[in-house]
Amino acid sequence: MNGAAVVVVICASLSVVAAAPQTTAPDARADPALIADLVAANRILAQENIFDGFGHVSARDGRNPNRYYLARSLAPGLVAAGDILEFDLDSNAVNAKGIAVYSERFIHGEIYKARPDVKAIVHNHSPALIPFSVSSVPLRPVSHTAGFIGDGVPVFDIRTSAGVTDMLVSNPDRARALATVLGMRAAVLMRGHGVTIVGSSIPIAVGRSIYLERNATLQTQAIALGGDITYLDPAEARQIVAGGENGGYLRAWDLWKLKAMATTK
Repeated sequence: MNGAAVVVVICASLSVVAAAPQTTAPDARADPALIADLVAANRILAQENIFDGFGHVSARDGRNPNRYYLARSLAPGLVAAGDILEFDLDSNAVNAKGIAVYSERFIHGEIYKARPDVKAIVHNHSPALIPFSVSSVPLRPVSHTAGFIGDGVPVFDIRTSAGVTDMLVSNPDRARALATVLGMRAAVLMRGHGVTIVGSSIPIAVGRSIYLERNATLQTQAIALGGDITYLDPAEARQIVAGGENGGYLRAWDLWKLKAMATTK
């Protein structure tokens, strides 16, 4: 993503258009560096076991904030540049030519509408996070690398806005409700489903996705030890973010990208 805010969305989405496996050339107007980083984000999150066969990550177009890029319906670890499609903020594919798209793509479009600061979004089904989406125990930062959740992580219960559903955020109304619960925070848990994470760049969205999963594991381990837990103070968390949030994850991003692209060519 470019230097603006990035939201990464990772989600298990079903295809809504049947199509034979195929790819299309990336839009000629797209920034090649943005497309390359979006491909890398898919591969990195698969390599780090944040994505399995499901989940997705998007990036806002740095040249046109009313467009974003997202892969066709495909396992993230298989995404290549030719699989990236352009969408408007209503999550209509600009030129999909019958190619299957993610049913939960609306998560991206509605959050981009609500959050001009977001440049990348990840939706995933992180196993370590899902227990916190169904428990009364709140997810809180125990590690400095999770300082971005110092203001808390809300839980979206789809029943509140849509009643009994298949739990997929597969239309604009459900996605708008999710964006409302997210508010101005960095992440929102989805009851019994997963998480959606945003950021001001692709590396930040990816880094947050990785370290939120790790923080959930560490918090679970700390709880299992028994006794009191010393969580990050909200003021500490704010300083971590204000100080650049782990250098924007750029040092780690270079390593993640090198490993992911070297092992998945």
